[in-house]
Amino acid sequence: MFDVITIGSATLDVFVESDDAKIVSVSSKEKNSDLMAFPYGSKIEITDFSRSIGGGAINTAINFSNLGFNTSTIVKMGKDEMAPVITRKIQENNIDTSNIIYSQSGLTGFSIILVSFQGDRTVLAHRGENSDILKTDINFENLKNTKLIYVAPLAGSSNKLLDKIASFAKENDIKLAINAGTTAIKKGKHYFEKIINACDILILNREEASMLTGIQVRPDTKTEFFSQEKIHPDLKEIFKTLKADNKSIIIITDGKNGAIAYDGNKYYKAPEFPAKVRSTLGAGDAFASTFTASMEKFNLDIEKSIKYASVNSASCVEVFGAQEGLITFDKIEEKLKNNPNYKVEII
Repeated sequence: MFDVITIGSATLDVFVESDDAKIVSVSSKEKNSDLMAFPYGSKIEITDFSRSIGGGAINTAINFSNLGFNTSTIVKMGKDEMAPVITRKIQENNIDTSNIIYSQSGLTGFSIILVSFQGDRTVLAHRGENSDILKTDINFENLKNTKLIYVAPLAGSSNKLLDKIASFAKENDIKLAINAGTTAIKKGKHYFEKIINACDILILNREEASMLTGIQVRPDTKTEFFSQEKIHPDLKEIFKTLKADNKSIIIITDGKNGAIAYDGNKYYKAPEFPAKVRSTLGAGDAFASTFTASMEKFNLDIEKSIKYASVNSASCVEVFGAQEGLITFDKIEEKLKNNPNYKVEII
């Protein structure tokens, strides 16, 4: 019996940082955009370089295992030279590999992450077999051998599995946490309704929440996401729309602005935990999986869970890589003791 099985993507990630990278702001009538730019036609010197395994299912599986959970993962890889590297890393982190799917023909997922001097990143992603996980690939009998299923963002046609996994979890009384990705959300709220109704925890970023509900958070200097005012009325409408008639805890994250959880009665506002940002890659996975793990460990204590999630996510961004900065519950508690002024506001 596993404590948790994660489902999602596995990739080999190559991190590239160059001091020659420039951030260029471009404005149009519709929006403002920041672009990472390099001199065209030039040979660019790399300032820093590393590689590690990544992907939502792997990042979260490593975090769950690091937090003391007996963990397995369902990912799909090719029969190429990258698959054994990823499998070996999974085993080194004490994660069960019996549910991994190997394709006979496709390629393993691969990403090049361009890291800016500001700590943010641009990802060049080849999804590979991550986008082609089929229902027939998964041994659903094995899925019964877990207390919790955690679904990371699914790529491409793999999203067809989301409603099937949700129905399976509900039918077999298995707890379900979903960190929904943009591809699935584009299917619309009607498709997502039964998925939300089946899950215990739903994690979205602010853009995804707006996309799913069709509700935009209008600029308002008096009601910024984390001002001294109460929660933005548009955010309240989003939360209530998502929470209607279901048991799910809804969490909306907003980068530097922190995160808010809603249980149908109270809002839990967690500001960003102090951190020196080196790379934001993996921060969302760290937050979502730590919140889920904390809810399990601390008897559904939302205040404590969102606080612990914020700390682990902050630890993640201080290190170059998606998993290298992940810390244990003891280390999280130690960081909180060293930052006694960090509080979660309950409304």
